[in-house]
Amino acid sequence: MEMRADLVVVGAGMVGSALALALQNGGLEILVVDGSPLSVKAFDPQAAFEPRVSALSAASQRILERLGAWQGIARRRASPYGDMSVWDGSGTGHVHFSAASVHAESLGHIVENRVVQDALLEQLHDSDIGLVANARLEQMRRSGDDWLLSLADGRSVRTPLVIAADGAHSAVRRLTGCETREWDYLHHAIVTSVRCSAPHQRTAWQRFTDDGPLAFLPLAHADEHWCSIVWSTTPKEAERLMALDSGAFCAQLERAFEGRLGHVEHADARVCVPLRQRHAKRYVAEGLALIGDAAHTIHPLAGQGVNLGFLDAAVLAEELLHANGRGERLADARVLSRYERRRMPHNLALMAAMEGFERLFQADPLPLRWLRNSGLKCVEQMPEAKALFVRQALGLSGDLPELAKP
Repeated sequence: MEMRADLVVVGAGMVGSALALALQNGGLEILVVDGSPLSVKAFDPQAAFEPRVSALSAASQRILERLGAWQGIARRRASPYGDMSVWDGSGTGHVHFSAASVHAESLGHIVENRVVQDALLEQLHDSDIGLVANARLEQMRRSGDDWLLSLADGRSVRTPLVIAADGAHSAVRRLTGCETREWDYLHHAIVTSVRCSAPHQRTAWQRFTDDGPLAFLPLAHADEHWCSIVWSTTPKEAERLMALDSGAFCAQLERAFEGRLGHVEHADARVCVPLRQRHAKRYVAEGLALIGDAAHTIHPLAGQGVNLGFLDAAVLAEELLHANGRGERLADARVLSRYERRRMPHNLALMAAMEGFERLFQADPLPLRWLRNSGLKCVEQMPEAKALFVRQALGLSGDLPELAKP
């Protein structure tokens, strides 16, 4: 069976779903193709937290609100945080950021990825967008002016425009030969949820250890004692930590975090994720565009990955809808390049900043240790610089699409 559409989004993750919803009123026939069942998981407020979370910026919240998904997120659970505390575990440098410095209510929200995904899927199921579930992409080839997508179950899809939103290991990117620049951070991230004896105070905490950054992110719970942790360390150390029993792991985690939130009393099941940075050399080609992790992956120390993806989706939707209104051919590389011109510089700049930041805090030479501690102390004494950082964290600087504007 051959299906047809004006546009196919491959990947119904958070970013792909957001793009499809942003395009739904543009008079286009849209198909979303994904290898999962695309079912919405019943939410149990008493259930354990999912280990993978995102720090959603104010810009991402506005996008999700306008797509109708934020209500579903808030109905489940989301943890606003108004402060961020960062310090160097090998020195005395420390800096504190506050939403109040820019008259904002919060710096963002820590939300489980599954919660965001289900809220978006609810909106997709209530829309006229076509959903092709349990559909693993096997082949792609050009057929005239179209792409012909072959699925593992024998079905096929014909479309002039394919959007790759299928993650860091994108099948679309691989099948179409899109080149990337990538390198291994030589670090793994251990993620899980923990309960501490002291409340998190709606603050995101981050300590830079000798092996890598360790973040405690506040989770929504009645007593404010639960946090999501992201512990970046060497592969050998990550293997050792993953092999510990729960009690020993909690003790090691508490020591690494200097006991800032008291005792680490409990840890849920742990997940270990290798860290690798990727960036596509081009985001677009004739009839093809890459968004989100299919286009770029970034170190999790700033929690910006999914926020970049949502901005990708919003900018691409804006450009496609404008082009459609002018009667332009959406698959034209000149149309798609407008999205690339708006998003690539911003993504590259943030990726370079995070790379430099990560390397600075991994540096052992004494002059660099002195430099980073002096830098943190200097920033702590500069309200204007801190406010600039806060605005960047909120996602409210740069070329914002209409969906993200106040």
